[in-house]
Amino acid sequence: MCNLYNITTSQEAIRQWTAALRDLLGNLEPSIDIYPNQFGPVVRDAQDGTRELAKLRWGMPTPPERVKGNADSGTTNIRNPQYGHWQQYVGIEHRCVVPVTSFAEPSPTPGDKDSETGIQRNFWFALSEDRPLFFFAGLWTRWQGVRKVKEGPGDHELYAFLTTKPNALIEPIHEKAMPVILTTREEAETWLTAPWSEAKRLQRTAPDDALVIVEKPATQIKVPLQAPAQGSLL
Repeated sequence: MCNLYNITTSQEAIRQWTAALRDLLGNLEPSIDIYPNQFGPVVRDAQDGTRELAKLRWGMPTPPERVKGNADSGTTNIRNPQYGHWQQYVGIEHRCVVPVTSFAEPSPTPGDKDSETGIQRNFWFALSEDRPLFFFAGLWTRWQGVRKVKEGPGDHELYAFLTTKPNALIEPIHEKAMPVILTTREEAETWLTAPWSEAKRLQRTAPDDALVIVEKPATQIKVPLQAPAQGSLL
């Protein structure tokens, strides 16, 4: 489960990549880490048809039967969009793309923790060492409710992204899932505009050589910095 990603790019690069005409973001910091229940940029098509760059809160409304307590902190990763709760969000009016330049998965080695904080260290993945821009296939919605008890009820705009089966690079680190990544303008356009019967085909595992590890902790697990090319020997 991806619960941390980084954006190291400019608003102009995001706008050009997605042909966004309206920018509601404000100032985007040169490098930001996005955690669950925080705000991050997404690109969506607004009700008036204008493609816009906006800031939403990470975590879609959780299925009611899975909410514990008096607040819903949100669901960050969606593996099964066919599940009844998610079907209301798969139409083009609820789709978005989430800009990212690298994302993290915790080390699977139990003792691989930061000595000061005790937090598990991360592996970081990107398209290449220079961390170019790509996107997660996301969903978004407006929602009324309580995200944190101390905040009380409120009106929110929320997002999350889809996950799928991990490729050979990610599986030794996180065996259950990886984000659905979009690496071309054509894929992003399809996700934002195509009927669900076509767009859902993008929920597929990335090729084994699509990503590289750009940062990893001191760990005993044997993971290559880059997965072998398709068809090559291990």
